[in-house]
Amino acid sequence: MADALIVVDVQNDFCPGGSLAVPDGDAVVPILNEYMARAVDAGIPIFASRDWHPEHTRHFVTEGGPWPPHCVQGTSGAEFHAGLRLPASAVVVSKGMSTDDQGYSALEALLPDGRPLAAALHALGVDHVYVGGLATDYCVRATVLDAINDGFAASLLIDAIRAVDVRPDDGERATNEMLTAGAEPQILDEFAPTK
Repeated sequence: MADALIVVDVQNDFCPGGSLAVPDGDAVVPILNEYMARAVDAGIPIFASRDWHPEHTRHFVTEGGPWPPHCVQGTSGAEFHAGLRLPASAVVVSKGMSTDDQGYSALEALLPDGRPLAAALHALGVDHVYVGGLATDYCVRATVLDAINDGFAASLLIDAIRAVDVRPDDGERATNEMLTAGAEPQILDEFAPTK
């Protein structure tokens, strides 16, 4: 299978000190750095998704949505965590950019050329994605489930995800849902991507 690595939303607002901090969210950074280094060595594509919300969106509680304002375009909160070592070859894809877009799944994120990530993956001949990042129970979950529904095989980087856990054990439930849907659990020591 031809592989790709998707790093989901490792942004300041989702890390400790951010406006929608995931508990222990920054713990994924060094692990994802190692996944990315190995992906570069294997020559597989890497995509880094980011929430890239407008200042006013129905996604925010201030406009009737569920979440505090976060990852607003051009703010420091929307920047990737300073410790995340994105290689030069990584492609940043953006989501949640309209006033109505909830922006959960990285598969719906747009490349700089305007193509959705799912279409770009198909064009590259990718049929298997590795997914890790933030947060397990929202954007990682949506990305993995969308990938499976779109015909990709999916591996969940279980050592490089963390959950918001709005309700206790949301992350565990989301992980079980992804695995039940067909995602394979993946840990760094067993990561052997192929081009």
